[in-house]
Amino acid sequence: MNKVVATAVRFSQLFGKTMRQAPAGADTAAHQLMLRAGMINQLAAGTYTILPFGLHAYQNVERIIREEMAAGGAQEILMPALQPIELWEQSGRKDAFGPTLFQVKDRKDRMLALGPTHEEVVTTLVGQTIQSYRDLPLILYQIQTKFRDEARPRAGLVRVREFAMKDAYSFDQNEAGLEDSYDRMYKAYANIYKRCGVPAIPVDADSGAIGGKASVEWILKSDTGEDEVIKCPSCAYAANAEKASGTVPQRVKEDEKPTEEVATPGKSTIIDVSAFLKIEYSQTLKAVFYSADKQVIFVIIRGDLDVNEIKLKNLLKATELRIANDQEVARAGLVPGYASPIGVSGVKIIADESIKMGSNFVTGANKVGFHIKNVNYPRDFKADAVTDIAKISAGHGCPKCGAKLESFRGVEVGHLFKLGTVYSQKMGAFFLDKDGARVPALMGCYGIGVGRLLAMVVEQNRDEKGIIWPKEVAPFDVHLVALNIEQEPVRQAAEKLLSELQGAGLSVLYDDRSETPGVKFNDADLLGLPIRVTVSPRTLQKSSAELKLRTESQNRLVGLGEALASIKGS
Repeated sequence: MNKVVATAVRFSQLFGKTMRQAPAGADTAAHQLMLRAGMINQLAAGTYTILPFGLHAYQNVERIIREEMAAGGAQEILMPALQPIELWEQSGRKDAFGPTLFQVKDRKDRMLALGPTHEEVVTTLVGQTIQSYRDLPLILYQIQTKFRDEARPRAGLVRVREFAMKDAYSFDQNEAGLEDSYDRMYKAYANIYKRCGVPAIPVDADSGAIGGKASVEWILKSDTGEDEVIKCPSCAYAANAEKASGTVPQRVKEDEKPTEEVATPGKSTIIDVSAFLKIEYSQTLKAVFYSADKQVIFVIIRGDLDVNEIKLKNLLKATELRIANDQEVARAGLVPGYASPIGVSGVKIIADESIKMGSNFVTGANKVGFHIKNVNYPRDFKADAVTDIAKISAGHGCPKCGAKLESFRGVEVGHLFKLGTVYSQKMGAFFLDKDGARVPALMGCYGIGVGRLLAMVVEQNRDEKGIIWPKEVAPFDVHLVALNIEQEPVRQAAEKLLSELQGAGLSVLYDDRSETPGVKFNDADLLGLPIRVTVSPRTLQKSSAELKLRTESQNRLVGLGEALASIKGS
């Protein structure tokens, strides 16, 4: 059973109110339920107060995390949220994080960062502490407030600007040690999600601004999720769409034909051009223009495919990547809607490998109202790079077994990174190995957003009436309901049962309000505690209490003398 700050709370004194309807703007089930249950209160976009009922569950999630971190050999510390900007300049991530990084000045005009993560701080700390290989392996973790200036906070605690994260960092002598630390954290994460009642699955992922050589996200399937996951139904392959690889549909190569300019009046999209010329999308080459750190990039890809912007951003090593506007495209000497890679100069051209999967393609003619047929690479145009920048989608081939891939939406609830020496070299985390050589520690990092995980517990455990808490996360073990509490026998029986439950170490939410049975039962279903025990004039006629599990529709009467044992056995 749970251990929370308060062993018993009277509903009449509980800070926070339940609501029949969620406020406007709550766009996901979890956000709506957390507001209706009085778990959270919004102060501003992306910033929330966690109220007592929510905090009990929040602390249970923290407890589970701490227990599994300890089981994995990690030691807890607490690092500053306020960090010298020089650390971020030293690591090279000040620009990589861009506007997401909150920056402030102190009274002496020194720049500081509000930490969105703590790789720089922990690596500096360990570099100042370890001396030799005897000090390793080492896993440190914290649960600390993070700050990220999210452009679009959404979904309650899922995407916020201030949040608590459990971030762990491993330091090892060699690759074998890193693999062992990574494996221990992987197992800890699997246990955390199982205990929290969320069926998260691990998928290959892009490392993003954290960096490193490999990473795995834990994703929870959700129709409101921001992540797209590509998964093979026939084997174990699964990856975030940003990272996914696979095989795209092939086209039969024909003998190359001479180029031919054709009029395509008013046809500026792949859909319109294909319909007009009676060809498939895959017989066209699509031009997409990006601004990469203010430089216009001409991307060319087969018309049936989309650009994977993460792959492109990584290829270009760009800090900021966005779609270029028409003015930027025009200044580069290109014609939006009719652009062609033929004869282009002064603009970097990045081509997807799909331009070699087929022949006699249609492209723009770089003048309004015209396209060119029978374009072939490399006969008709050159590219600065030809590489895999295509987005893998459902229906494409699995890279492992060739089966058709599927996709689903999901929410990231954890991330594991194999960092290698990318931070230890820059931030000075060196040690003397067995031969006396000074070498950098191999690092891993492992993050879980506590509030986001709590939100997804609610998302995954609910019905049309409200939340259905997993036992280990539930804010209280028991919801004790007293009906007609104004009647002295009811009050006395409820108070006696409350005392017994507390004495047995159970946490209790005691509904001592003078409300109707309908209001109390609706609130009980909304709040979703594992066990509801009701004392009323009707049950007392049989010297009983009514026992109901939130996961079941039926209730049963148990004798008052047997109530405690029945509750503990449920």
